[in-house]
Amino acid sequence: MCDRATHPWTIVAEPATSPLARDLLREYYTDVADRYYVLHEGRRSTPQEIDEGVADYPLGDLAPPHGELLVARRDGELAGCAGVRLLDARTAELKQVFVRPGSRGRGAAGALMRAVEATARRLGAERIRLDTRLDLTEAVALYRRHGYAEIAPYHFNDPYAEVFFEKRLTAPTDGEPANGTAPPASW
Repeated sequence: MCDRATHPWTIVAEPATSPLARDLLREYYTDVADRYYVLHEGRRSTPQEIDEGVADYPLGDLAPPHGELLVARRDGELAGCAGVRLLDARTAELKQVFVRPGSRGRGAAGALMRAVEATARRLGAERIRLDTRLDLTEAVALYRRHGYAEIAPYHFNDPYAEVFFEKRLTAPTDGEPANGTAPPASW
């Protein structure tokens, strides 16, 4: 029996303004900022840069009725998060996919992706888009592995966005909620 079957990931919505969510989003931002600064400037980010970046993020976009922040746990251990928000009535956007280093390689990212897509469908989206940086090679591979195809830029408001992806969402699969219901707690 696989580990996923015996110890499923628990994915639940978390208010984006909660202390838990703020801590996870800060970890996410620190991770991607440090990678950027090491690659381009040979240094890590400063606490002030992290504070400014986190303060600039519009957390209200990841709140109902037009978005959600999902957190993943296994056996009570907090593993990561992913956000989804509606760009328009038929288009959702994937945001802040993050798995803590100690939980990487254990299926958390895949569970979060499935939960985000179910949430996007529940919100009425027919497609989901995202942007990322090319140096985030694990993220690019994750998105491709989950059926996302590269598209032309759909916005020009993020100077760090280098590659854009989209996935058409299909009808809910067996065991997945239909529109209007909450996503399952275990993935």
